[in-house]
Amino acid sequence: QLQLEESGGGLVHAGGSLRLSCAASGSTLEYYSIAWFRQAPGKEREGVSCISLTNGNTVYVDSVKGRFTISNENAANTVYLQMNSLNPGDTAVYYCAARRGQSCSSGWYRVGKYDYWGQGTQVTVSS
Repeated sequence: QLQLEESGGGLVHAGGSLRLSCAASGSTLEYYSIAWFRQAPGKEREGVSCISLTNGNTVYVDSVKGRFTISNENAANTVYLQMNSLNPGDTAVYYCAARRGQSCSSGWYRVGKYDYWGQGTQVTVSS
């Protein structure tokens, strides 16, 4: 059974950076796609970025393009989200999620597409 654990969240000033980690256990991520979602208070969970561990394809929601970078480290069975130029609008709980045997194709941002979720890590950006 795949388990995911996020870390790396915290409080940062606007313009700052954070790197989130999504560490997997119970299975190798080789045949999964991994997505980062975020949920701000009173808002729906939003897909932020996705990486396919099968073909390396990556996608981003428009609001983070050029600021966030998703990557993976196979040896560590971990996926990262490097977040630069953060602004208060990025404040949310960030979750990683996994689905097996899929690329980051159409619909990657849909919550229901994913079978495994971490517990989330809080990111707070102050102005």
